[in-house]
Amino acid sequence: MAAEIATQHMLINGEWVAASDGAFFESVDPSSGEVWAQVPEATEADVDRAVRAAHTAMTEGPWAGLTPTERGRALRRLGDLMAENSEELGRVETRDTGKLFKETRWQSTYIAEYFQFFAGAADKVGGETLPIDKPDLFVFTEREPVGVVAAVVPWNSQMFLSATKIAPALAAGNAIVLKASEHASAPLLAFGRLAAEAGLPDGVINIITGHGEPCGRALTSHPLVAKIAFTGGPASAQHVIHNSAANFAQVSLELGGKSPFIVFDDADIASAVNGSIAGIFAASGQSCVAGSRLYLHEDIAEEFLERMTELVGKIRLGDPQDDDTDMGPLCTPGQLAHIQEQVALAEQEGATIVAGGAQPAELGGLYFQPTIIDCPRQDLTIVDTELFGPVLSVQRFRTEDEVVGLANDTKHGLAAGIFTRDSARSLRMAKRVRAGIVWVNTYRVISPIAAFGGMKNSGYGREAGLQALYDYSRPKTVWMNMSDVPLASPFVPR
Repeated sequence: MAAEIATQHMLINGEWVAASDGAFFESVDPSSGEVWAQVPEATEADVDRAVRAAHTAMTEGPWAGLTPTERGRALRRLGDLMAENSEELGRVETRDTGKLFKETRWQSTYIAEYFQFFAGAADKVGGETLPIDKPDLFVFTEREPVGVVAAVVPWNSQMFLSATKIAPALAAGNAIVLKASEHASAPLLAFGRLAAEAGLPDGVINIITGHGEPCGRALTSHPLVAKIAFTGGPASAQHVIHNSAANFAQVSLELGGKSPFIVFDDADIASAVNGSIAGIFAASGQSCVAGSRLYLHEDIAEEFLERMTELVGKIRLGDPQDDDTDMGPLCTPGQLAHIQEQVALAEQEGATIVAGGAQPAELGGLYFQPTIIDCPRQDLTIVDTELFGPVLSVQRFRTEDEVVGLANDTKHGLAAGIFTRDSARSLRMAKRVRAGIVWVNTYRVISPIAAFGGMKNSGYGREAGLQALYDYSRPKTVWMNMSDVPLASPFVPR
């Protein structure tokens, strides 16, 4: 008997709706290859309705009249509901993406902290008075919402990536239209039901589904959109930037990376091995900050790889809903094909597969073995190609200057990891490595308190932290004349 297929609906202006022309696309469970859901394919008219609902909500609706403290209370309720419903959210996300349930459940619980953080911060960011250089004038600034926010997120870590956009946007008084990934839309639609339950006014959060054309294009070029927050790939980002020329919207981009993971000869090897395994094989390597370039000091390289290979051989692949599983499938067939092509190319260019390198024969679905590839040269294609999968390229280095050059020889610049017991060296390296996030003797750690973002082809702008509230608001300068003397006519000689 065929599995029951769930019919999903979009959230627009507080209503759950199908696409205006009735079109749907299918969502596939990557662990089994079965279609499990139908998702609306939004039209340009649907996008327009969502954006106008958001604009009305923040300019005329009850949301516009709330104080920052009241907005904070609404966000706090939403955060509480996320934590209370983390199991349901996790189950849906695992079904749609193949990510491990024990990870998606934990993420839904922890990411509630982002709503709590911005709930508390909503009334903590304000303007200032200016010691102006002219007499009898009182000048101050206040911060106001930027306008309708268009948020576009990918399927991986979507609860986190959505929270880093929704929470500060709403705390600053904006309304938002969120485009879920066409590869796995259901988790964000499940989140949308909690937004309604939290008592947020209609139109404050709208969630639409569809592909880049026409849905993504219509959203990012809409004349009422004031800010675009995009997470995805560089090719799609180029379209977003082009689209923003139509509305002059502010743009922030988080575009992934090819992050270096550097281990010096004085590092705690056991800790570094565990950190590297978590950094590349957690979430099946489907993470924008995956530590996918491992640079080992040559004096410890053999011991490191021996320990790592032994542990990698014990990683259990299987059903992502099972808590005994260590690594689940990839999300899409395209990812699997891309990884297979790049691994084969690496071998042709002279690399050696140390572990993995193929699909596990005993599993169906979109699984790929945790893979370690020893790369003799920096110019191998795989060294600077983001695979978005469980594949680690390894190189050796001798000196600090050498590894800085290797680490920075990339078009990406999102994250980096440094393992050393030398505190002075760790500080030097943190300054010299060109990345927006640097972890020292740890890896893949996040917090709502700390800004997140990259440089170079990894994008620009920052998410999380108080900086996000400034990015989702803008200053207005107010000049007040305190003098009782009437202004003089500029056209009458004095």
